[in-house]
Amino acid sequence: MEGLISGKIPDLTEISTSKLSSLDTAPGAALGSTRRKLRDEDVAPILATLDQHGIHILHIIGGNDSAETGMSISNEARIMGYDLKVVNVPKTIDNDLTETDHCPGYGSAARFIAQATLGAGRDAAAMGISSPITIIEIMGRDAGWLSAAGSMYKRDRYDPPHYIGVPEITFYEDVFLLRMEEAYRENGYAIAVVAENIKGPEGAIGGQTEPWFVDDFGHPYYDGPARYLAEKVSRRLGVRCRHEKPGTIQRSFMDSVSKTDAMEARMVGEAAIKAAAAGETDVIVSLVRGSNSPYKCDVNLVPLGKVAGNTRTLPEKYLPDESGNTSGEFKEYLEPLLGEPLQIPEHLLR
Repeated sequence: MEGLISGKIPDLTEISTSKLSSLDTAPGAALGSTRRKLRDEDVAPILATLDQHGIHILHIIGGNDSAETGMSISNEARIMGYDLKVVNVPKTIDNDLTETDHCPGYGSAARFIAQATLGAGRDAAAMGISSPITIIEIMGRDAGWLSAAGSMYKRDRYDPPHYIGVPEITFYEDVFLLRMEEAYRENGYAIAVVAENIKGPEGAIGGQTEPWFVDDFGHPYYDGPARYLAEKVSRRLGVRCRHEKPGTIQRSFMDSVSKTDAMEARMVGEAAIKAAAAGETDVIVSLVRGSNSPYKCDVNLVPLGKVAGNTRTLPEKYLPDESGNTSGEFKEYLEPLLGEPLQIPEHLLR
């Protein structure tokens, strides 16, 4: 988008086939990304750049904010009489787009989180009294899809996580501390997975009243809760509590890419190209699940207006309980998105 506004866009025809093929296993957005909210004054230069290069098809890759951007550009092009087909391509690890079963990017990030939670649990159990508790802070501004994925390999009360905090459920510090103490006393270790944007009755965790940053879309950013909560746990229990914040590693760690996710990312891209070539516009590709076993998924087209500005949160049947469990229904939903099953090692000394 920044390139369209500035008039500086790359010529992909000059890039070798081998380099383009390498994108299949490359982290990040190859053409760059932006958190810029489209301004009224941006649309004219965008259309000028498109016109200059004879471009009449625009694919915007992203989530609900990107859907708003696509609608704005398409509407202005229509007013100005410029022939433009806008077909968005879904992509967000937050998995919070409406009108789709799931979003490309989610399966791989969820796989990383499921593995990280399992690994952090085994590490804390091994470290014992020297470092028995870990709090993992997970991305997901308004929805707990990613945090809930931490429960994937939990089989019983001993397995991690022992607490999951999601934006959909009001966070109560006393309940959290009690649960961590109970898990530690019972198991000798404890793991919590908390979303970066959990809120208590008074708002942001830790008594923060003002965000340290607000992006172009009006989304406020606060200090994450993990560090604050780790200090509270350490003081209450008198043991070391680690706080881990994988941050952008969650969405860029290539060894955790789900093969299902990678395949569907290509599938929605190809579907967007075919849709635009067929004359479709003002739509976004969606994923429609046919079955879980065997897993089958197809594509559909949805009007951008149904997606723009909307957020899909965890439905009640998928919400975690206070002990870090999620329902069998959620795990059935999540499992095929993670790709190849992870072999879970048995507890040697349990």
